[in-house]
Amino acid sequence: MTTGVRRRMGVEERKQQLIGVALELFSHRSPDEVSIDEIAAAAGISRPLVYHYFPGKQSLYEAALRRAADELAARFLEPPQGPLGARLLRVMGRFFDFVDGHGPGFAALMRGGPAVGSSTTNAMIDEVRQAAYEQILAHLEVAEPSARLELVVRSWVSLAESTALLWLDGRRVPRGELEQQLVHDFAALMAVSAAYDDDMAQIVTRVLADEPADGPFGDLVGRLVGLVPPRA
Repeated sequence: MTTGVRRRMGVEERKQQLIGVALELFSHRSPDEVSIDEIAAAAGISRPLVYHYFPGKQSLYEAALRRAADELAARFLEPPQGPLGARLLRVMGRFFDFVDGHGPGFAALMRGGPAVGSSTTNAMIDEVRQAAYEQILAHLEVAEPSARLELVVRSWVSLAESTALLWLDGRRVPRGELEQQLVHDFAALMAVSAAYDDDMAQIVTRVLADEPADGPFGDLVGRLVGLVPPRA
C-alpha cells in the first residue's frame, strides 16, 4: 500500500537528478536558452533549492558537461577483435547515436557553449579528444606512435568532430553514409601517410591483411577503382 509520501533524496542523489534534468533540456535546446527556473520545474523543486546544490548555472552546466564528456568518451571503447574497419564503423555508429540524441548539448560541449573560454570546459573537451585518440592507437596496437601517426589520428578525430557539428546543421547527408565516409576518411589518411613513410606503410599493410573484401576498407578500394577511367 502506498502512502503518497514522496521520498526525500540525499544530497548526491539530488545533484545527479539535476544533472540528468539539465542534460535532457540541453539535448533539445542550447544551454544558453535553458533557465534555472526551467531546470527547477523539470526536477520538481524550487529555484532556491537548485542553488542549494549548485552555486549557479555555470557550475550546473559544467557538471552536466562532465557527464556528457564521460559518456561521449566511452563511445570510442570497442573490443579489439575483428577487422579494424568494422570496429571503426561501430564506433562511428555509437558516436553519432550520441550526436543525434544530444544535438545542442553536443554542440555546446565541443564549442564551449556558455562556458566558452573556461579552463574547466576546455579541459573536458581535450579529455574527450585524448580518449578518442588513445582508443584509436589501441586499435592499431601502437604504444608509441610516430609523429606521422599522431598527426593522422588526431587529424581524423578533429575531422569526426567537425563533421558531426556540420551534420547537425540540417542533417543533409544520410547519417549511415556519413559514418561510413568517416571510416573511409581514416583509411585514406593512413594510406596517404603510408606513401611517404615506411613505418606507416607497415601499419597499413598489417591492418589490411585482416580486412575482408566486403568490409568498409574493401568497399573504399572498390569505389576508388571505379573512379579510374579505363585506359585507351
